Amino acid sequence: MNLLPDLRIVLDELTERFGARIEHAHAPQPNELYLHTKLELVGALCSAFYKKYQGRLAGVFAEDARAERDVFFVYYLYALDAAHGFVFVRVPVPSDNPELPSLTNAIHAVNWQEREIQDLFGIKLLGHPNPRRCVLHDDWPEVYPLRKDFDLHTKLPPFTGARHRFREVEGEGVFQVPVGPVHAGIIEPGHFLFSVAGEPVLYLQLRMFYVHKGIEKLFESLPIPHCVRLAESISGDSSFAHATAFCHAIERVAEVEAPPRARALRTLCLELERLYNHVADIGAICTDVAFVTAHMHAMRLKEAVLRVNELLTGNRLLRGMPCLGGVRFDFEDDQMRAAAKLVDDFEKEFKDLVELIRSHSGTRDRLETTGVLKPEVTRNLGIVGIAGRASGFDHDLRRDFPHAFYDQVRFSVPIFTEGDVQRRMVVRREELFQSLGIIRQVLEKLPAGPIQTKIEEVPSDRVALGYVEGWRGEIFHWIHTAPGNRLARCKVKDPSLQNWPALSEAILGNIIPDFPVVNKSFNLSYSGTDR
Repeated sequence: MNLLPDLRIVLDELTERFGARIEHAHAPQPNELYLHTKLELVGALCSAFYKKYQGRLAGVFAEDARAERDVFFVYYLYALDAAHGFVFVRVPVPSDNPELPSLTNAIHAVNWQEREIQDLFGIKLLGHPNPRRCVLHDDWPEVYPLRKDFDLHTKLPPFTGARHRFREVEGEGVFQVPVGPVHAGIIEPGHFLFSVAGEPVLYLQLRMFYVHKGIEKLFESLPIPHCVRLAESISGDSSFAHATAFCHAIERVAEVEAPPRARALRTLCLELERLYNHVADIGAICTDVAFVTAHMHAMRLKEAVLRVNELLTGNRLLRGMPCLGGVRFDFEDDQMRAAAKLVDDFEKEFKDLVELIRSHSGTRDRLETTGVLKPEVTRNLGIVGIAGRASGFDHDLRRDFPHAFYDQVRFSVPIFTEGDVQRRMVVRREELFQSLGIIRQVLEKLPAGPIQTKIEEVPSDRVALGYVEGWRGEIFHWIHTAPGNRLARCKVKDPSLQNWPALSEAILGNIIPDFPVVNKSFNLSYSGTDR
């Protein structure tokens, strides 16, 4: 097994401790280890990864293998950040009695993900503190869309069941304020129900998945080359990141690496995607505290990036640029000069915007100590990305699991512990400056050569994890290939799915008028969550 040395140590120690109870281990990639074991060992392995190896449970998902093995498989994805590797624990769940002991009481981060398994595969959760439906709403009929025998083209009857009932609150002077699911503006639906006593928020209940799109089922219906466009549609403001994560997974399965120039261009586009989103969020946070002048300056800078995106790739959101084995388009000298000019102009004007915001004491007063997410809560909920780094979670896939061209550039990862709206904005600000530096380094070191390695038919019955540090946080695409250049399974993990529960914690004790700015400081994707 061609494992990373640190992962080899982990495997040897687990083998010594658990012996034959780990039935099989294999490593399709040096940083990707798979352990096959029985269901009863899940808790002990989870404890070992958390306590001994400082790992974290980054994902839980299922696969329907009844046709081949007469079981469902459940996968537990552990990220061992210190070892720079991923460990998958695969366990069988009998098809005639599909039940899964829940880990949510111990690892709160998997609450929604375990409930997804129950909703989409019909695997009953045992011991889950809140086993109500999550992805499928209460009025859905009894169907399990990710089972293989569910036809993608099934027309469901009109929904006639009971609607979702929120938890009731009691007490003198306590009342509830509903917001959504339909909002003013063009954002997608999500229901927020506030329980308040006077002005402070006592409790916030969330209800998402109003526009579940069945993306993971759609992946199984398309030839692999067509799936890149589907990956682009998962979350519009992260189209390049999602498509790149998918391509990364396919390339690992096919044992193909994108050429150096393609990896460099991917890195450049990922940072452009980070630029336009971060500066837009900084402006939106300002407008939510009535500092509209700063917002307009930020929108002007966002527009400058979007125009360069279109000049480089033909699309303002970088769609159509990623492809299997590399990228579709190379950049000419005049396009490179335009990118370099953008970096110089943007940096100068963004510094002016930063000083404008700093000089406005009212903005700082509204943002500091507002919407605090404590580091211990961040750890318990498994919060990633911007929100995690603002609350003490020192993690970034670009640094800890480098891919694309990130091992060729130097940058730092901003970390704070206060966890308020101000620090979430400052993380964006500092990451933005780092992105400008990364783009400069890529342009200076851009290697010559081809921009794509052709990938013919992908081998069947192989698995791989593709990953990208998107601008919100880590994005995972796990694939299992099928014959005929198709997929048997594609699991998509957007950081928003992980981070929504943090909003319920961060708003506690704040007032409802502060909710828009707290919400915007996380800026989570409804589409990426709903998939």
